[in-house]
Amino acid sequence: MSTKSASERATPWALVSPALLWTLCFFVLPFAAMAVTSVTASDGGFTLSNYAQFFQNPAYWRAMVNSLQVTAIVTVVSVLLAYPLAWILAEQVPERFQRLALMLAVLPFWTSYVVRSYSWLLVLAQNGVVNRVLTGSELFADPVQLANTRLATVIGFVHFFVMLLTLTIFANLKQLSPSYRKAAADLGAGPVRTFIHVILPLTLPGIMVGAFLTFVLAIGDYITPQILGGNNELLMPQLIMMQIGRRGDFPLASALAIILMAVVTVAYLASARWLKIERT
Repeated sequence: MSTKSASERATPWALVSPALLWTLCFFVLPFAAMAVTSVTASDGGFTLSNYAQFFQNPAYWRAMVNSLQVTAIVTVVSVLLAYPLAWILAEQVPERFQRLALMLAVLPFWTSYVVRSYSWLLVLAQNGVVNRVLTGSELFADPVQLANTRLATVIGFVHFFVMLLTLTIFANLKQLSPSYRKAAADLGAGPVRTFIHVILPLTLPGIMVGAFLTFVLAIGDYITPQILGGNNELLMPQLIMMQIGRRGDFPLASALAIILMAVVTVAYLASARWLKIERT
């Protein structure tokens, strides 16, 4: 048995080295710098007071709770809306029209994230389209407070992330072989039982991948809560930016950012078993 030459052994490392270098420069080193900053005192020494402030200050805890609540609502609502849409695209739309349907589904990605948020702010404002319809139809005598609320933040998030989830679930549905449905029908299962016991379990990885991406992007988003929430309810990204913009407290901001990353890591570990799509 011949052994591999030095060039053959070096080839895999040469292929992955650009990705490793990118990760080192734009993730590992910045994260290390942030970690060091988070434990740096004003006099340059070592301190854990920045982390202690998070656990001692009720306002910081409330910001974390708000972020988790908003993110959980957005993820659940997005999944409930995206799955039927992905099912329709994969099962009901003819094959020749699916590309056009997918293109229409991803139209929200074609516009700026900031523009979409401000568009929703105009729609939900007191003189916006929604309130004009509500007051014009005499359902409400006075305009309803929709903008600058948690509801507005959730709507803005869902508008974007439901399409992301639709794409991941659609891809999962298209991977399913028609033989699964045929086998279930041969065993006497109806459409509902086939969906519950066959289709849904097989598409669960796609749902969890999309849900996790939604969780990660939503819990770390600053723009949508800032524009649509109106600072009436503080979330973690806003709290972090407040330490930088108003107080110039980079050590505390770094500590809060690492705590937020720890929460995302816990969410990943909790859902890791469903994030691997395997096919036999």
